[in-house]
Amino acid sequence: MQNNNPRLKSNNFDLLRFLFAGTVCLVHACQLSGYKELGIISTFLSSKIAVEAFFVVSGFLIFMSYERSSSTRSYAEKRIRRIFPAYTVVVMLCALCLVFISSKPSGEYFSSKWIKYVLANLSFLNFIQHSLPGVFESNKLAAVNGALWTLKIEVMFYLSVPVFVYLFRRFSCLPILALVYFSSVIYVFILSIFAGNSDSELYVVLSRQLPGQLSYFMAGAFFYYFLHLFEKNSKYFVSFAILVLSINTTVSLSFIEPFAIATLVIFFGLFLYMGNFGKFGDISYGVYILHFPIIQIFLHEEWFKESPWLFLISIIVVTSVGAMFMWHFVEKKFLHRGSHYVSATISRRSITPNK
Repeated sequence: MQNNNPRLKSNNFDLLRFLFAGTVCLVHACQLSGYKELGIISTFLSSKIAVEAFFVVSGFLIFMSYERSSSTRSYAEKRIRRIFPAYTVVVMLCALCLVFISSKPSGEYFSSKWIKYVLANLSFLNFIQHSLPGVFESNKLAAVNGALWTLKIEVMFYLSVPVFVYLFRRFSCLPILALVYFSSVIYVFILSIFAGNSDSELYVVLSRQLPGQLSYFMAGAFFYYFLHLFEKNSKYFVSFAILVLSINTTVSLSFIEPFAIATLVIFFGLFLYMGNFGKFGDISYGVYILHFPIIQIFLHEEWFKESPWLFLISIIVVTSVGAMFMWHFVEKKFLHRGSHYVSATISRRSITPNK
C-alpha cells in the first residue's frame, strides 16, 4: 500500500537524523568522560530519546521503502547497501588499528578474543564481545563501540518489515499495528517491574532490546500508513502528544509515550519543512557509528584532559570529518544512483523512497 502524499517529497528527516546522531555523540562525550563541566549536556539532551526518535523515523521510512520497492529482494539489497558497508569499515578499522594503543603485544592482541570481536560485531551481535585485548582498559568503559547495539535492533526491524506488511495485507493494518505496539509496551512495563524488584541490570538491558523498541518503530509505521488522518487532525495529535509528554514528567504514561514521541517527530519531519538538508550529503550514520571509538581514543590518550570544552569541540570536529569521509568514500559508493541519499546531493528536492 503506497502512500503518495506530496509531503513525502520534501521533508526534514535527513536533518532530524543528523540532530539525533549529534545528540547521542554529545551525551556520550559527557558520560564517558565524566567531566563535570560537560554535565549540562545531559541536563538538556537525552541519548535515550534520540535513539527512540531514530526508531520512529526508521519505522516511517523503512515501511515506505518496502512498499515502494519492486520486490523483497530489491528492498533487501537497498538495506544491505545502506547499512553494511560503513558498518563493516568501522568494525574492521577499530579491530585493526587499535592494536597501536593496546597494552598487549601484537601477538596477544590478534588472538581468539580478537577473532571473536570481529565475528560478533560483523554479525551485529556486539554484546557477545564488545572489547578488544588490552584496549581502553583504563577508560571508564572498555567497550570499543557501545553505540552499535542499536544496529542489531535496526537490522531486526528490517527483517520484520516483510512479515508485518504481509500481515497488514492479509488481515488489517491498524489492528496489527495496535497489537504489536501494545505488546511491546507491555513487555517493557513488565520488565520495569522486575527491574524495580531486583538489583540486577539484566531486566533494564532486556527492556532495551526487541520487542521493547518495537513500539517506536510501529508508531512510525502508523504515521506512514495513516498520514492522511494525521494531516487532517495534526493539531489534535500534536496537542495530545505535548500533553502526554508534559504529564509523563511527573506521572508515568509509558503506554502512550512512544506514540507521543512519534507524533512530534513525524510532525517536525513533515510539516515544518526547512529545506533540502540532504544536499550536503548524509553524515548522520557516520556520526553515529564513529563517535564512540573516537571519544574512547581521546580519553585513553588523555587529550585535552585539562580543557573539557576543547575536548568536546575536538570530538565534534574529528567525528564530523570522519563522517564526511565515510559518506563520500564508503557509503555513497555502494548506493544506487537513484537512492535518495545520492539524488538529494544533486537535487534540491528531497525524495525518500530508498531511505
